[in-house]
Amino acid sequence: MTIMLCALALLFLLLFLEVPIALAMLAIGVGGFAWIVDWGPAGYMAADTAYRTVHNFNMSVIPLFMLMGNLISRAEISRELFDLAYKFVGHRRGGLAISTVLAGGMFAAVCGSSLASSATMGRVAYPSMKRYNYDDSLAAGSIAAAGTLGIMIPPSVVLIVYGILTQTDIALLFIAGIIPGLLGAVLYVGAVVFATTLNPAAGPAGERSSWTERLLALRSVGSVVLLFGLVIGGIYGNLFTPTEAAGVGAVGALAIATLRRKLTFSTFLATLGQTAIMSASIFFVLVGAQVFGNFINVAGFTAELNAFVTGLELPAWAMMLVIVAMYLILGCVLESMSMLLLTIPITFPLILHLGYDPVWFGIVVVTLVEVALITPPVGMNIYVLQGVLPKVPLRKMFAGVTYFVIADAIRILLLTLIPALALWLPGLM
Repeated sequence: MTIMLCALALLFLLLFLEVPIALAMLAIGVGGFAWIVDWGPAGYMAADTAYRTVHNFNMSVIPLFMLMGNLISRAEISRELFDLAYKFVGHRRGGLAISTVLAGGMFAAVCGSSLASSATMGRVAYPSMKRYNYDDSLAAGSIAAAGTLGIMIPPSVVLIVYGILTQTDIALLFIAGIIPGLLGAVLYVGAVVFATTLNPAAGPAGERSSWTERLLALRSVGSVVLLFGLVIGGIYGNLFTPTEAAGVGAVGALAIATLRRKLTFSTFLATLGQTAIMSASIFFVLVGAQVFGNFINVAGFTAELNAFVTGLELPAWAMMLVIVAMYLILGCVLESMSMLLLTIPITFPLILHLGYDPVWFGIVVVTLVEVALITPPVGMNIYVLQGVLPKVPLRKMFAGVTYFVIADAIRILLLTLIPALALWLPGLM
């Protein structure tokens, strides 16, 4: 236990010194393994882990879904999605903020990146909201919060990483994320309604659109909606494995970008390069996380932690409450992927020991990671958005996400009390 606590303290120190988490976990994992066993086995363990991770066919789901997301971003559909949402709800009080939540969630779902969604919707939605004299806090808060929905709504790279780290079925995780993702969107819309009820001047109503305009807007994004339905429907109907669905999604996104004439040979090569860099980065952190997990196992920390928890004689729900509180605290100081990679090797064996479903726990963890993206002082979505909207002070942005953080807290509570929200759809597969 002493070795493990020292290793965790050293890991946090390295992260504080801004050492990349992949390098930090790799170094501590190899060094700790060598301290307990020997340098020879430690080197072999690290090399074997890296080889098995990179040569795992199921890992191809990551670059394929990332390619799909990058191609969709190239297709520049964000404005059409915002216009579609605006045509249906823009005439209501807070309608532009609600449109931002809905459009941001849709765009984040197909592009797969919360940060990219926040930056894109900041450029698309913020000018429209300022034209109607929206309060900066509500405008920025709705944009930052909308981007977090992409982590939950499949295809989600974070869910893929969780599935790989825990050997949980990725298809089940994708389907399990649908209802919680939709619930998050509904609660965010509720947060906008609540904020504009308290202060109607913060979100004035826009113009009402005719049904003809709404149908035309719907037709403009029909190809993307069809692609999303094909990918997720194929997984749900057991027509595709997640890897095959990722391939279908990438080909479909390539066709959409090409037909929209948004893709040249040079931009296609740039998209491939961007995808390769992003995928390699995720592979690297996965190798570091698995090496660190091997060190945890050989140190006997998992068994000692389980014995410690059993000795406390606390009910499972109380321990789960402690785990949730830990994630909320870590979310204030760590960015989302670091938090996931650092904690899963420790918390996942514990929740299995407590008898919780790994699919349900994955959805809860990803929801907690969503909260981390918009909570101070390390709310990555906020800082990305601040780069797009430099005239909006950070304090206003963080103030603007308050209602959305409360909405996420309600969602976490509902998921904890009603596990069927995450497990009902997977149970039908």
